Amino acid sequence: MFERLQEFLKTLKVSPDRTSFDADDPRLAVAALCIQVMEADGVVRESEQEQLRHILAEQYDLEGGELQALIDAGREAGNEAVDYYRFTSELKRHLDEEQRRNLIGLLWDMVYADGERSEMEDHALWRIADLLGVSGRDRVEERQKAALRAEHVSPDEIKPL
Repeated sequence: MFERLQEFLKTLKVSPDRTSFDADDPRLAVAALCIQVMEADGVVRESEQEQLRHILAEQYDLEGGELQALIDAGREAGNEAVDYYRFTSELKRHLDEEQRRNLIGLLWDMVYADGERSEMEDHALWRIADLLGVSGRDRVEERQKAALRAEHVSPDEIKPL
């Protein structure tokens, strides 16, 4: 699960000297969507927060204040946004079709980080996938793969639909 997210996030790296998180920064959009998905069920567990911190720190070489700044900026941007469009439109400009599908898979991984899946999380992922132009079939397939990963099933055991 982490390897897949790491691979995806590497495609969104910006220049190393850039530490601000402007509205058009794809790092901000990813962080905000992850946070919104985690908050969709009304409960954010420590395991979800730790997973997000670990992923952002490792992929963007952030630590301490910089890492917290990205998380805070993502949370603030999410609180200010009226819907997911602000973030999905930005990511749609930066990502190709396969990367958008991978992002949906990664957001499903965030859903399963706490071992539970709620109707509100399902709805959030449906809406985000729709805005990113990811088909219903691909969204469901990514959910199934994430569920298997959450159960620690070997990738060799994942069968295509």
